[in-house]
Amino acid sequence: MWEKIEELANIRGMTIYALAKKAGINYTMLAELKSGKKKDMMFSNVVKIADALDVSAEGFRKGFYERNYQR
Repeated sequence: MWEKIEELANIRGMTIYALAKKAGINYTMLAELKSGKKKDMMFSNVVKIADALDVSAEGFRKGFYERNYQR
């Protein structure tokens, strides 16, 4: 999931800090997601990040599922 978040943030010229601030979530949570320390997050945070990036949360869910659970 982090790869998609990072890709979209980069396209929009946003740093992790700016994304966290715009989404109203903790910067540390995003940093841990990026480092791999955190593997998952609450759906409400996914929605906040998606809103901040102006994309649908469904797109994140679908991409995460396809990469991690389909063979």
